[in-house]
Amino acid sequence: MAGATSSLISSPWQATLEHYNNNNKTKRFYVKGYPFPCHDPICNSFNIKRRVLLSSSSSSSIFKDDHVVTHSSSSSSYKLQTHFSMSSGCGCSWIQNNSMLHYSPTTSNWTSKKCSALPTKTVDVSSVSDLFEFICSGPLVEKIGITPEKVGQAIDKWLLYGSQLCRLFQLNELKLTIPQKARLYHYYIPVFVWCQDQIALHNSKFKDGDDVPPLVIGFSAPQGCGKTTLVFALDYLFKTTKMKSATISIDDFYLTAEGQAKLREENPGNALLEYRGNAGSHDLPFSVETIEALTKLTKEGMKMKVPRYDKSAYSGRGDRGDAETWPEVEGPLKVILFEGWMLGFKPLPAEAVKAVDPQLETVNKNLEAYYEAWDKYIDAWVVIKIKDPSYVYRWRLQAEIAMRQAGKAGMSDDEVNDFVSRYLPAYKAYLPTLYEEGPSGSEPERVLAIDIDEERNPILAT
Repeated sequence: MAGATSSLISSPWQATLEHYNNNNKTKRFYVKGYPFPCHDPICNSFNIKRRVLLSSSSSSSIFKDDHVVTHSSSSSSYKLQTHFSMSSGCGCSWIQNNSMLHYSPTTSNWTSKKCSALPTKTVDVSSVSDLFEFICSGPLVEKIGITPEKVGQAIDKWLLYGSQLCRLFQLNELKLTIPQKARLYHYYIPVFVWCQDQIALHNSKFKDGDDVPPLVIGFSAPQGCGKTTLVFALDYLFKTTKMKSATISIDDFYLTAEGQAKLREENPGNALLEYRGNAGSHDLPFSVETIEALTKLTKEGMKMKVPRYDKSAYSGRGDRGDAETWPEVEGPLKVILFEGWMLGFKPLPAEAVKAVDPQLETVNKNLEAYYEAWDKYIDAWVVIKIKDPSYVYRWRLQAEIAMRQAGKAGMSDDEVNDFVSRYLPAYKAYLPTLYEEGPSGSEPERVLAIDIDEERNPILAT
């Protein structure tokens, strides 16, 4: 790891990867145990002692200094405005205890619950070694161009990111289950590393002194597959690594309640346009105005409020949220994370969509305006792929059952079936083209396609 430049490890582990020699000997970690730090999100700051990393080929330390770095958070606990409705699930089934995240319907916030005392025992040498092997076995590592050598050179960063996500989701990083480890080290962190590379590539196109607009990364993924939780985790990692980010969803740009009523009147009998969701139910000029304003936040002190949609308004029919409740973001933004179930969909020949569902013909016509409103602003893409659109029904049903079991209002099985049925025609029509050709206007080398299984975990593409 000669020449490593990463500054700190916020982790119970002190580790370095043995230098790779010419005859490919087995890679090993040399670890000194260190007490597990308390990751209490309620604290405004935490002190991190920079660990001395020992080179396996010599007794000299990579870092000659051994000092304390203080990280201060802007708030006592991390809160992110998300796009869940009151009846939707959080997509965190991989967390054994979902009570760690709490939704406040009054503020539309997810907040972390204060952690209990965590163990202070030191870590076995095999822990970091096993984690390294686990990271390298992930299905996304090779896809995003990360070799074992690169993982080794940046292992301190991987440990830092893992520790930060454990703090976010209130997990004990010494006792992660396999699903938890997979979600963090096979999914969220690799995607974050890829996003960082995309930002570096974007920034390299500008000269020193230029106003660099934030990179817009689009996340196209079916409903219920966990994309909002993924964006939640990425946004947290960007903020904790001192890179200002903003999150938006296509949900933020739904028509107002009045606009929805007008859409229904103009399309009587079309179930696909009776409620919000499909192409035609969004305020495209409003989305253009918002995205363009966000991309201009290039200087310190520049601020704007980001719109949010209130899905609970009008008995669940929804309406644009009160502007006073919108979260505020401040420049200079480095990245905008834009997520939605139909991002990147391309219009198809009329006969093709009519063969799927005659009601889809109007939706398909509406879709023609979406590239100019959304997709043309997106420079890099994460496309989360599923084998069967019917997964959406299963995921939604799981979420509603969990809501009902928790004593909260949730849709009945029949209501879930009706809800999902309004989206399935679009999935069946547009997903094959999205998966085969990529999002509209995208560059193949700037698209990260991730295949996931029914448990929402990334898998190797078949």
